[in-house]
Amino acid sequence: MTYCLGILLPAGLILASDSRSSAGVDQIAVVEKLALFEVPGERVIAILSAGNLATTQAVVTMIRQYSRHKQESAGSVENRDILAARTMFDVAQIVGSTLREVLRLNRSFVEPYGDPNGTFLVAGQIAGEPHRLFQVYSAGNFIEALGRTQFLQLGETKYGKPILDRALSPTSGLDEAAKLALLSFDATIRSNLSVAPPIDMLHYESGSFSTRTLAKYDSNHPYWTDLRQRYSDGLTALVAGLPDPQFPS
Repeated sequence: MTYCLGILLPAGLILASDSRSSAGVDQIAVVEKLALFEVPGERVIAILSAGNLATTQAVVTMIRQYSRHKQESAGSVENRDILAARTMFDVAQIVGSTLREVLRLNRSFVEPYGDPNGTFLVAGQIAGEPHRLFQVYSAGNFIEALGRTQFLQLGETKYGKPILDRALSPTSGLDEAAKLALLSFDATIRSNLSVAPPIDMLHYESGSFSTRTLAKYDSNHPYWTDLRQRYSDGLTALVAGLPDPQFPS
């Protein structure tokens, strides 16, 4: 299991993923699930993944190969180069079609042993259009975060969703959203052992076309530990200060 989160705000994007991959209690690994593609000053694209690790890694690797070898590839492959895509919508289509290709090749071999499916968050900005956020499903189709949809999630979503529903608003700034994202991960990590640091987070300001604000929070990161402790202490104090419930005497 994993947890990936994308937050879309007028000011930009907050994108975060955990790094735990597990195939049983004795098969735990740390795996990066946030892949970045960048042309400085022209585009930043992030692909976050959840699901069958072999499937998601194959998709990301194929997309990297399409970009690296586009000059040597046939036209049909060059059309899958996300570094040449005209819009983020086209990028989401490329991710979806690549996922379908991987599943077409591997599904029948994997299904006797487990679920072969994968899902993705695709986000970023290409010069000439605003920053955008998409969720790509296992069928290769996708939705876009528009209007009232401020965030999209993958994987173990239920524990981290309430704080986002309660505290995230259209007027939230990127720093506030980043704090809420980390607290969303804290709630998930406390309730589910299949999600764990390091947490990779991109704090993307619209129009910056840069990934310099990519941060990594491991278990001992000073800000991560301080944030968790302050939040826990604050909740404890808040509950203690609430009036006691009234019961019939």
